[in-house]
Amino acid sequence: MAEWLERYVALLQNLLDSPWIWLLIFATAALDALLPFMPSETTVVMAAVLIGADPGRLVLLTVLAAAGALAGDLGGYAIGRRAGPRIIALLLRGARGRRRHQWARTAVARHAPLLIMAGRYVPGGRVVTGLTTGGLRYPVRRFLLYDAIGASIWAVLSVTIGWLGGAAFAGRPVYGLLVSLGAVTLLTAAVECARRWRGRRTLSMQTDESVIIATSHPGGVVGSKSKVS
Repeated sequence: MAEWLERYVALLQNLLDSPWIWLLIFATAALDALLPFMPSETTVVMAAVLIGADPGRLVLLTVLAAAGALAGDLGGYAIGRRAGPRIIALLLRGARGRRRHQWARTAVARHAPLLIMAGRYVPGGRVVTGLTTGGLRYPVRRFLLYDAIGASIWAVLSVTIGWLGGAAFAGRPVYGLLVSLGAVTLLTAAVECARRWRGRRTLSMQTDESVIIATSHPGGVVGSKSKVS
């Protein structure tokens, strides 16, 4: 792990003064929407660590990261819109993929803006959100608006965390990167815990409502028991 990070840091350091670094930032942020193993956050955070106190380049990094994320999400949305349910089911095969897809469908129906903006903080959430909103024909203008907000917030957070990590460990970029990635991981874990808690709470409320309806309905459980007695 440490050796891999050192090699990646060295790669970015060699590209830091080259235009290719900006293409790399844009490409990884975009491809992560369809290929979850792409190190988009790692690349953005690491670049911010290495750039350090250079406001102009930090702003450029933020803009390109947000633009890449938005482009990738729009690509996932377009694929979902064109592919239809069968292709989506194929892309999201497996028990975990089906659970994420079902979660996304439910979330789109109830809290589409929040899902589009915050789904990127859930592991695999960008892939599922883009394909599902496209497959469900969610209005493209609304998707573009909410996703632009979410991508911008993500880029600002990633760059800020990387910049703070780099400032705290000047001259030791690997340490700065590790601390920054730790902060990003904690943020992602917090969002995932909040999502699961909300899901359990919603399920509990639905169960309680079902019980109330069943016991109060004339043909429900209470009604049946009264007829028997």
